[in-house]
Amino acid sequence: QVSVLYFARSAELAGLRSETLSVPRRITALQLWEEIVRVHPRLAVIRDQVIFAVQQEYVLLGDQLLVLQPGDEVAIIPPISGG
Repeated sequence: QVSVLYFARSAELAGLRSETLSVPRRITALQLWEEIVRVHPRLAVIRDQVIFAVQQEYVLLGDQLLVLQPGDEVAIIPPISGG
């Protein structure tokens, strides 16, 4: 199980700021994103804009293999505009 944190637009689309999800321990970054989108299909619209972080390390949504530990933190961070 990992803790998933949603920020800004991703929190709006998911309808919550955090939750715990059960995912495989060994999973690619893209597969992890797909697992999250399966739970919250509305997140699919930000797929090409989202920044993904695992244990506060940025991860590209691709074939990078992640080895997750119980309680690891996954953050979904959409683009943030500011002035």
